[in-house]
Amino acid sequence: DMSLVGPRPLLMEYLERYTAEQARRHEVKPGITGWAQIHGRNALSWEEKFRLDVWYVDHWSVWLDLKILWRTLWIVMKREGISAEGHATMPEFRG
Repeated sequence: DMSLVGPRPLLMEYLERYTAEQARRHEVKPGITGWAQIHGRNALSWEEKFRLDVWYVDHWSVWLDLKILWRTLWIVMKREGISAEGHATMPEFRG
Protein backbone atom coordinates (compact mmCIF):
# COMPACT_ATOMS: atom_id res chain seq x y z
CA ASP A 1 0.00 0.00 0.00
CA MET A 2 1.54 3.31 -1.13
CA SER A 3 0.74 6.99 -1.33
CA LEU A 4 1.81 9.58 -3.88
CA VAL A 5 3.78 11.40 -1.17
CA GLY A 6 5.73 9.84 1.69
CA PRO A 7 9.16 8.43 2.46
CA ARG A 8 10.40 6.36 -0.49
CA PRO A 9 10.32 2.62 0.25
CA LEU A 10 13.73 1.04 0.77
CA LEU A 11 14.93 -2.54 0.42
CA MET A 12 13.42 -4.98 2.95
CA GLU A 13 16.93 -6.13 3.91
CA TYR A 14 17.55 -2.68 5.43
CA LEU A 15 14.78 -3.04 8.06
CA GLU A 16 16.98 -4.73 10.66
CA ARG A 17 19.60 -1.99 10.27
CA TYR A 18 17.34 0.95 11.23
CA THR A 19 17.71 2.74 14.54
CA ALA A 20 14.46 3.39 16.43
CA GLU A 21 14.48 6.97 15.12
CA GLN A 22 15.06 5.89 11.51
CA ALA A 23 12.23 3.33 11.76
CA ARG A 24 9.80 6.20 12.45
CA ARG A 25 9.69 6.75 8.69
CA HIS A 26 7.26 3.79 8.66
CA GLU A 27 4.66 5.71 10.69
CA VAL A 28 3.23 6.94 7.35
CA LYS A 29 2.64 5.18 4.04
CA PRO A 30 5.60 5.12 1.66
CA GLY A 31 5.35 7.34 -1.39
CA ILE A 32 6.58 7.83 -4.92
CA THR A 33 8.04 11.20 -3.94
CA GLY A 34 8.79 12.75 -0.59
CA TRP A 35 10.46 15.46 1.49
CA ALA A 36 13.90 13.87 1.07
CA GLN A 37 13.46 13.60 -2.72
CA ILE A 38 12.83 17.31 -3.13
CA HIS A 39 15.85 18.12 -0.93
CA GLY A 40 18.48 16.21 -2.84
CA ARG A 41 17.25 12.67 -3.47
CA ASN A 42 20.27 10.41 -4.05
CA ALA A 43 22.73 13.27 -3.51
CA LEU A 44 21.91 13.11 0.23
CA SER A 45 23.70 10.97 2.79
CA TRP A 46 21.67 8.18 4.39
CA GLU A 47 21.72 10.12 7.68
CA GLU A 48 20.28 13.22 6.02
CA LYS A 49 17.68 11.21 4.09
CA PHE A 50 16.42 9.55 7.29
CA ARG A 51 16.39 12.91 9.11
CA LEU A 52 14.24 14.41 6.35
CA ASP A 53 11.90 11.39 6.31
CA VAL A 54 11.31 11.67 10.06
CA TRP A 55 10.82 15.44 9.72
CA TYR A 56 8.08 14.69 7.17
CA VAL A 57 6.41 12.24 9.59
CA ASP A 58 6.41 14.90 12.33
CA HIS A 59 5.12 17.71 10.09
CA TRP A 60 2.72 15.94 7.73
CA SER A 61 -0.20 17.95 6.33
CA VAL A 62 -2.19 18.07 3.10
CA TRP A 63 -0.55 21.44 2.39
CA LEU A 64 2.92 19.91 2.81
CA ASP A 65 2.02 17.08 0.42
CA LEU A 66 0.85 19.62 -2.17
CA LYS A 67 4.10 21.56 -1.76
CA ILE A 68 6.11 18.34 -2.24
CA LEU A 69 4.14 17.42 -5.38
CA TRP A 70 4.70 20.90 -6.85
CA ARG A 71 8.43 20.87 -6.06
CA THR A 72 8.73 17.34 -7.49
CA LEU A 73 7.27 18.48 -10.81
CA TRP A 74 9.61 21.49 -10.85
CA ILE A 75 12.69 19.36 -10.11
CA VAL A 76 11.76 16.78 -12.76
CA MET A 77 11.33 19.52 -15.35
CA LYS A 78 14.70 21.09 -14.43
CA ARG A 79 16.43 17.67 -14.11
CA GLU A 80 18.36 18.67 -10.99
CA GLY A 81 19.43 16.98 -7.76
CA ILE A 82 18.91 13.45 -9.03
CA SER A 83 22.05 11.41 -8.35
CA ALA A 84 24.74 11.01 -5.73
CA GLU A 85 28.24 11.95 -6.89
CA GLY A 86 29.67 8.98 -8.79
CA HIS A 87 26.51 6.87 -8.35
CA ALA A 88 23.38 6.35 -10.43
CA THR A 89 21.60 5.33 -7.21
CA MET A 90 22.32 5.48 -3.48
CA PRO A 91 25.19 3.39 -2.11
CA GLU A 92 24.07 0.48 0.08
CA PHE A 93 22.67 1.42 3.51
CA ARG A 94 24.84 -0.23 6.16
CA GLY A 95 23.11 1.12 9.26
